[in-house]
Parts: sequence; C-alpha cells; structure tokens
Amino acid sequence: MANTKIAPYGSWKSPVTTDLIVGETIRFGLTDLDGDDIYWIEGRPSENGRNVVVRRSPDGTLTDLVPQTFNARTRVHEYGGGDYVVSDGTLYFSNFADQRLYRVTPGSEPVAMTPAINRRYADMVVDRRRQRLICVCEDHTNVEREAVNMLVSVPLNGDANDGLQILQAGNDFYAAPRLSPDGSQLSWLTWNHPNMPWDGCELWMADLGEHGFVDSARRVAGGVEESIFQPSWSPDGVLYFVSDRTNWWNLYRVVDMQVEAVCPMQAEFGTPHWVFGQSTYSFVSADQIICWYGGPAGSSLAYLDTRSGTLTPISLPFTSVAGLRANAQYAFFLAASATSTGAIVRLNIATGQLDVLRRAQSAVVDTSYISDAQLIEFPTEHGLTAYANYYPPKNADFTAPEGELPPLLVISHGGPTSSASSTLKLNTQFWTSRGFAVVDVNYGGSSGYGRAYRDRLKGQWGVVDVDDCVNAAKYLVERGLVDGNRLTIQGGSAGGYTTLCALTFRDTFKAGASHFGVSDLNVFVHDTHKFESHYLYGLIGPYPEKKDLYFERSAINYTDQLSCPVIFFQGLEDKIVPPSQAEMMVDALRAKKVPVAYLPFEGEQHGFRRAENIKRSLEAELYFYSKVFHFDLAEPIEPVEIENL
Repeated sequence: MANTKIAPYGSWKSPVTTDLIVGETIRFGLTDLDGDDIYWIEGRPSENGRNVVVRRSPDGTLTDLVPQTFNARTRVHEYGGGDYVVSDGTLYFSNFADQRLYRVTPGSEPVAMTPAINRRYADMVVDRRRQRLICVCEDHTNVEREAVNMLVSVPLNGDANDGLQILQAGNDFYAAPRLSPDGSQLSWLTWNHPNMPWDGCELWMADLGEHGFVDSARRVAGGVEESIFQPSWSPDGVLYFVSDRTNWWNLYRVVDMQVEAVCPMQAEFGTPHWVFGQSTYSFVSADQIICWYGGPAGSSLAYLDTRSGTLTPISLPFTSVAGLRANAQYAFFLAASATSTGAIVRLNIATGQLDVLRRAQSAVVDTSYISDAQLIEFPTEHGLTAYANYYPPKNADFTAPEGELPPLLVISHGGPTSSASSTLKLNTQFWTSRGFAVVDVNYGGSSGYGRAYRDRLKGQWGVVDVDDCVNAAKYLVERGLVDGNRLTIQGGSAGGYTTLCALTFRDTFKAGASHFGVSDLNVFVHDTHKFESHYLYGLIGPYPEKKDLYFERSAINYTDQLSCPVIFFQGLEDKIVPPSQAEMMVDALRAKKVPVAYLPFEGEQHGFRRAENIKRSLEAELYFYSKVFHFDLAEPIEPVEIENL
C-alpha cells in the first residue's frame, strides 16, 4: 500500500500496546445461574488481580457481590476454580486471603461460615433439603503430612463454628460433588496418586439418607486408565458424564446402573480437569442438552437430543465456548473468536438470538492489525503429525525491507495437557503487529485430539514436546516464511520447562524466555503441591526408580550445553514452580557468562495477575529480543538489565 512505511521486522509501531492489553481488561471465570439472574467471576488486573463475583439481573444491571476487601478465589489444588455457588439469591464463596467460606445475603456484608483454620474449600453445591453446602475440602491443618482431601458438608447458617461433616475421605483427591434433582443421591469424582484426573479417575454415586450421610456408594464408571469429566444430573434424575473410554471424551449416561453412550463420535466433549467447575454441556430440558465439542476438524456449539443422540449445530461467530449454563429459555457461556477477546454471551433457545452481555475488553483493534491464526499440520518424529496455529506478521502501516524474513516466536503452552486456541489473544498480536511471526504449538500431549494424542507425552516429557516445537519452527523455515537465524521460544509453567529443554538440548533456537518454568525435575518432584506431586510419574517415570531420567531431562544439569541468551520471569509467591527453579538457572548462566536477564515479581503466584507485572513482562521480553537480534524499537521501553551481553 502507498502509505506503508518500510521498517525492519520487530521495529514496527503497533496500536496493540501493553496499556491496551492490561487496561480495562478482565478475565472471566466460573459462571452460574440462579433463577433469572446469571453470575460470573471477573478477574481484574487493575485491582491487583482480585476475583469478583458479578450478578447480572434481568434488567441488565450488573452488581459486584464481593466487597473490595474480599477476593473470591480458592486455592484447592492451587489452581482453584469452583470458587462460589449461588442459591435463592445467597452467595457462598471462598475468600483468597484466609480460604474460609463466606455467605453473602442481598444487601449484607460477607459472614464467615467456617473457622479460621488451615482448610480450603471448592466446588460447592447447595443441598437445600438439608440446609448445607456439599463441597471439596483440602485440609492443611497438619503440616507434618500431605494435605488431606475429602468431600464435606458445611451448614448454610454456619457462623464460623466447626460444623463440618466428612462425607467421603480416604482417597487422594475428590471433585465434582453433584446432587440429584430430588436430593436423594450424590455423585462425585475421585482418584489417587500418581494419576491426574485426565489420566484416570472414578465416578461414584450413592444414596443420601435424611441426615445426609452417604449410603450404598458404588462406582459406576472410570478407573486408572479412563478419564471422567463433568458428571451432571438431568432434570429427570439421570446421571450424565463425559468419558474417554473410546479415545475421545464423549457423553454417556447411567441407566439402571448400566453405562450407555449418548452420542459417540470422534470429537472431544471434555477438557482436562485442571480447575473445578468447568462446564462443556448443560441441560435445556431432560430431552435436550446444549454442548460444545471439538477436534482436529474444528469445534461447534450444538443441541443434542438425548432420546435420538442427534446433534444439531448452532451457527456462532465464536471459535471457543466455555462455562456453559442453560435453562429452558436461555443458554449462557463464555465465548471468544479469532477477532474478539472473551465475552459473556446469552443465547435465546427459542429464537436463536445471541446477545453479548459483557466483554473482557472494551477496546477494539482494527482488523488490519490482527493476524489470523492459520492451522498447520507438520511432520514430526516417528512419522507422526503434530498441529499448531501459525500467525504471520501483520501491520497495516508497515512492511519489511525486501528480502528480510521475520523472526519467529515459538510458543509452548502450559499444562502440558492444555491446548493452543485460535481465539484472539492480544498477547500474541502484540508480537505479530510488531513484525514477529508466531507459532503456537499443540505438541503431542495437548488436549483436543483424543487420548492417544495426549498419551504421546507419557514418559516422554522433555522429548516429544521439544521435538514438536523444533519441528514446527523447521517447517516454517523450510517454507521460507521465517528467518532461521532468529528463532526464539517461550512458554510458561510446563511450557517454560519445554522452553528450557529446547534451548539446552537442541541448537535450533537463538534465544528464549522462561515464564515460571521448571528447570530441575528432581527438585520439582519434592518441592511442589499435592495435586501435581506425582504428575511427573506419568510424564517422566516413577520416582525414585527413574531418578536418572529426571536428571537427564533437567536443563539445570546441562547448562554447559546452553549458550544462547535467556530471560526469566518469576512470581516470588509461586507454590507450583518455586522461585528457586528460575534462580538456579540464572546463577548457572551468569557463571557461564551467557547473556541472561531475571525479573522477579513480588506478590505474584503462578501466572501474573497484576496489570503492572503483565505489562512489564511483555515489554521486557520485547526489549530483550531487540538487544539480542539488534533491531530498534518503535517506542522507548524501560530497559532490562541483561548480564553478559
């Protein structure tokens, strides 16, 4: 175009600023329905990452239900979720600072329901018939042993006296307690070390007597190699759930204690159970479910006829749906698309009309600066295929000098069972609008492609994920799309581990960024929280039997092989990947005289929630690459101290 300026990749001035990314931006969380009101969580970076429960009334009025001094966020499993529940207008929630349960009646301040002892609560359901909450409890009162997880009940009128009753205990983990519509039965999920819930867990159901104790408990599905997700009771009292027993997470139900498939197909109706309260389907009626499913061919929202198993897709301008809740009139969900960030959306069941009730971000970026995700399939080791979303550089105001190829930023997502979505992420557009190409890799182990694809990572973490990230980069280099001499990789948490392994054990990348990444598996296996304390048994091997393998897959032990610049970002209150994991690597690179930068953040846990820290980490990473690859920045950025450069 005639008005475009010529400037090197990386030097383009972009309207996708860090102020835009963090300004007036909210993270949507757990949704709920209560009568005609709908509820959701807003995580607000501008309020130090505080979680607020918001109610939307039928007239459109939005009301914050959690006062400024409270933060609706549980730490069960550290990742939380299932932070609150609403019934008959009363809110029950877990408060982050003290992890106690609180009750909020309309017009009143929060009242503590549980004592000030070291217990955490999540995934609540209201048992109105017996005037109690049923929830997951994680007991940390005995510091000499591992936390104890159990299903418990707490009186609705609790006044901080310890009225807790234990309903189920003895296994390592519990989740998803759900009551039948008449309150006569309870279902739940449970599993034990070394499994994670997406490896294998069990679905149980039991009768509840008038006093609410469990009777005649029986396992109805699941096991050590079958993953169950989101058990839910239909309005007519049938227990439904999602299982991956046929490789794909499909819908099933229990009829006369027999399990029957509802809609078998090669698609995923579930997702890894990292947080409580996830919902990929909901009941419009006993005969109709609204559900979200996806796979390599794409995703869809659909109505499912529970009698015939027929799926009827619903046309949507969105590519991602989560937090589905429905009744006979409406469905509500969190949605995003390739051109819009998250939103709370309402679907009129009768008319099909869609209304956006709340957006995560008020600012809108002109599409001439938005790079669309291109799904790529590329060859990887052992003759297999892997997947990624590729984003070419795009900025309406700039073009690069003739013959120049862009630097590539490879993103290795966390989890490692998560997946890279094609929905709009301004953090990605921050890079592409400045002249970087980005490839967000769904390496083997990612969800969304069936159990066999997830299982590629079994015993192979630090190998398969690294292979796929390397091969994604090589695929783009071979097609002449990116500069093979300016390949970078970054990731957070598990993605940070993949990043450090790729930088240490391969010579493909010229720089990288680790966001709270794991560097020493031997330390991590001893120095993390209960939920993930045996996770590596499946990803690496049993410990200490495979101790040598833990050593071989840890970047900290092979820093002699790492010779390219790395920048580290770390929350100093991170209980999942403690600061020592970053600091050991920084010290090793400093001693080796390799260019290194380290940005620790006070008050941050696992993943940054404060606006100023999100802004600083993005700008610091760009500054770091500008110095490593010698390009000028379009605008000044607060410098970062880079040692040995």
